[in-house]
Amino acid sequence: MALLEQLNEDLKTAMKSKEKITLETIRSLKSMLRDKEIEKKDELSEDEQIKVLSSAAKRRHESIESYEEGGRQELADQEKAELQVIEKYLPEQMGEDDIRDLVEQIIEETGAETMQDMGRVMGKIMPKVRGKADGSQVQQIVQETLS
Repeated sequence: MALLEQLNEDLKTAMKSKEKITLETIRSLKSMLRDKEIEKKDELSEDEQIKVLSSAAKRRHESIESYEEGGRQELADQEKAELQVIEKYLPEQMGEDDIRDLVEQIIEETGAETMQDMGRVMGKIMPKVRGKADGSQVQQIVQETLS
């Protein structure tokens, strides 16, 4: 529950310093975590909490793209600010080189050679990178490597 404690502390700090975007984002994250706990009817594990935060970050990325395509830069900037707050609570993201190294290691372990083996590779790699790398980026690297 260290994440919830950190969110509560940061919420108090944001209230005192009147940081509106941080305050709203933390409240939103706490609400999402609480909703997931209610849905599950139990406390969330650390992995489950990270999964919730990752989906919130992914939603912000998608919104930023949509707003920028639509010419709504002010909304895109707000989403970027919220994304920065969310990223403080996520594990450090893996670089492309790290992902490539891990993909090559998994391919070696599984003996994958063709695109037909992609499911096996993805099944082994995703639990290791969950919350640390974007799934679509991992998928793209696996495809490139197996091609």
